[in-house]
Amino acid sequence: MELKNKKVLLMGLGILGGGLSTAKWLLKRGADLTITDTKNEKELKVSLDTLSDFKNINFVLGQHKEQDFLDNEIIVINPGVSINNKFVQFAKKNGKQIENELTLFYRYCKSRNIVAITGTRGKTTTTNWVYHILKSKYSDTVLAGNSATNPFLHMIDKCEESTPVVIEVPSFHLELIGEENVRYSPKIAVVTNIYQDHLNRHRTLENYARTKANIFKNQEATDFLILNKNNKWTDFLLSLKPKAKVIYFPEDDFEKSDFVNKKDFIEKWGEHNFLNLEASVLVATTMGISKEVIKEAIPTLPQIKFRQEEVYKDEKLTVYNDTAATSPEATVAAVNRFKGKKNLILITGGTDKDLDFSDWVIAIKKDINMENLVLLSGSATEKMKGFLSENSYNEFGTLSECLEYALKRAEEESVILFSPSSKSFEKFKNEFDRGEQFNKLINQLLK
Repeated sequence: MELKNKKVLLMGLGILGGGLSTAKWLLKRGADLTITDTKNEKELKVSLDTLSDFKNINFVLGQHKEQDFLDNEIIVINPGVSINNKFVQFAKKNGKQIENELTLFYRYCKSRNIVAITGTRGKTTTTNWVYHILKSKYSDTVLAGNSATNPFLHMIDKCEESTPVVIEVPSFHLELIGEENVRYSPKIAVVTNIYQDHLNRHRTLENYARTKANIFKNQEATDFLILNKNNKWTDFLLSLKPKAKVIYFPEDDFEKSDFVNKKDFIEKWGEHNFLNLEASVLVATTMGISKEVIKEAIPTLPQIKFRQEEVYKDEKLTVYNDTAATSPEATVAAVNRFKGKKNLILITGGTDKDLDFSDWVIAIKKDINMENLVLLSGSATEKMKGFLSENSYNEFGTLSECLEYALKRAEEESVILFSPSSKSFEKFKNEFDRGEQFNKLINQLLK
């Protein structure tokens, strides 16, 4: 599909970088670009300044207009825009070509040697670990997707026909793959697990799971699908009749193998990451990577930023930044990892995504001293409080106040775990901004 001089509408520039990255790519391809966003010029100033050197852009800000969707041939939607949006549906009814970052990536990427990874928890870690292992043998391996450092579209030029490509695919990107005229698929698809998430967008857990399943919708019998046999939504995924060869993890044989010492690995990384390791190794072996190469790569697996990341340690205190824990289950996993510590202090709370905290509260009450439960105010926090006894928690309006209280509670051999269980938009740009601000506070108060 030639983009030069094509009339393209980008729906959603945003302030977080995703739309900006897509806009630059479209402009470099010669598109005659219109950008529309409900935010106004003042709100989008940083993004607009970044695009100031480009001349062939028409901006429609503060609103969307139906006429713009009629006047353009191709509509590219930001991940933050649902395919159920009324303007997207209007464009579809009028025969417009709808694309997003993922569909454009599939369309323009020369390689079909693609591993695509999705899931509620563990997809970022698994994606990066698969990349790390593959790169040990194939130095030209490309990592792309769901990342400010490796956005889908800006990695396309690095991909040749034989290049191994590892992509992380959230549910928002997968919505378009479910459309009948979108036929793209990876050689290997991985679903790490499915738990409640993004229900404010997908409305029901089944809708969310069905969207995740789009990752394998167009696979053929010569492809591979890797599923978590212990996740309760795996049977639902199988009911959708995937055509690819299905492989499961965890495997009993993996624990018996000598890839890694399970006890030592769990002590360092946590039990949830042992599952991520199994999935990563399964991808690597499916791609023909030898056991020797995999074993050599495991000791140097990277720590993924903001995923239970150790950001401070001295003889008395260790602090972990788990800001990417945007669901109750993610925080439960983190608490399970650290619950054996002498004095565990949890900072949690944030913005609601229509999630259920009933199981979350069981784990919290079981493993956290209520005097060590520190809540950051927000709409999700109000839900949490509904499950907690009155006065059994300590709530603050700012992250700084939360951390200052946590430090007062920190005694000898203490662990402070920042794991919000929820999104962040009421107080921060996103969870990564939240994580950076937490780290700045650590530097101010401890370093």
